[in-house]
Amino acid sequence: QVQLVESGGGLVQAGGSLRLSCAASGRTFSSYAMGWFRQAPGKEREFVSAISWNGGNTNYADSVKGRFTISRDNAKNTVYLQMSSLKPEDTAVYYCAVSRIPYYTNSVVPAGYDYWGQGTQVTVSS
Repeated sequence: QVQLVESGGGLVQAGGSLRLSCAASGRTFSSYAMGWFRQAPGKEREFVSAISWNGGNTNYADSVKGRFTISRDNAKNTVYLQMSSLKPEDTAVYYCAVSRIPYYTNSVVPAGYDYWGQGTQVTVSS
């Protein structure tokens, strides 16, 4: 059984920083790309960032480029999302997800992932 557990969310003022973590179990973590998505109230779930199985390839949504950094530690089965220069429009529930297919290219759509965490709330005040 694959489990993903996010942590690190919270309330922060605009311009501040947070680091999200996602601890994975139940799958050979180091073989799969990982992604972060977010969903604000009344909106569709949207892609934020993804990282390849070995960390060598990363993708970012235009809205977060230059402000967010994704990384992973395969020895700890954990993926991170460092978020800086946060804006009120970054407010959302953030989800991590694991790719359906091992050693596959990073996907920027939810359908490319088959297991999801429970989400962690990020609230950015103005």
